[in-house]
Amino acid sequence: MNTSNNRINQSLYALHKDIAHSWTAAELAGVAAYSVFHFQRLFKQTTGENLNDYLRRVRLEAAANALLFSPHMQVQDVALRCGFQSVSSFSQRFKSQFGVAPGHWREQQGGGYLEEVNDQHNNIELIAKLRNYQGEELDVSLCQLQPKRVAYVRHTGYDRSIKLAWHQLQQWCENSGISWQGQNSYGLFHSNPDIVPIGQCKYVACIGIPDDFYATKGINVLAIPGGLYAKVYAQGVLGDFLPIHHQMLHDWLPRSGYESRLTPCFAHYQKNQFIDPDEQFELDFYVPVLARLA
Repeated sequence: MNTSNNRINQSLYALHKDIAHSWTAAELAGVAAYSVFHFQRLFKQTTGENLNDYLRRVRLEAAANALLFSPHMQVQDVALRCGFQSVSSFSQRFKSQFGVAPGHWREQQGGGYLEEVNDQHNNIELIAKLRNYQGEELDVSLCQLQPKRVAYVRHTGYDRSIKLAWHQLQQWCENSGISWQGQNSYGLFHSNPDIVPIGQCKYVACIGIPDDFYATKGINVLAIPGGLYAKVYAQGVLGDFLPIHHQMLHDWLPRSGYESRLTPCFAHYQKNQFIDPDEQFELDFYVPVLARLA
């Protein structure tokens, strides 16, 4: 990972930390310490999208989730919370992206769009698990967490290719003299794979670092937000986790009396399926929540 990627990642961290903010290219270029022209060129080179398209996609995906998982939130409130300044603009862009108006999306619980996305998952075994999963009732608890300071590597795709991000992070630790053993490791899930095709989902591989460690060439630092989380323990093998992710968001959350915050869900790994030679995992899965207002 080169220095330009580091600086673009700083702007991405700022953007995801507050997607409701009316970000301009000049503001984000300032975060990355680039001219606007240079920033926009490097942003597209790093993310594969221009800034406006990236912002629109992130906001629309967040809104689609909020409409599903926060059923008592008004459409206008969803729009404002996700960075849209008017309901009409939000509705127009939402329908363009998902094929239905926001209200119909909520009524139909994503309807045919979710089925279409699941059909795009290129792992036949995973498709079957997502469709046929009949998990036991989740044993969910609530907890307050402090922010967690981590070094990280971004990755696109919720599949075996995530191993590349973890190998890159391991190599960086070795080169930096940081012991891998005993460090807390986390995976951030920016995307909901019921809405976003598996190959396009955004994942972040993270390892805990001391407070006195700062970003260096080849790595970035962020803080996983603290606050109230719903937590569930899970274990299994590669491919078993996404059905649990689905059950937590689509089944437990709407019935829980809580709604999701806009920060990403994350896994705290005791055993990481992307590193373990047998592809087994043991983890705590955390969903950021807040009490639903009456």
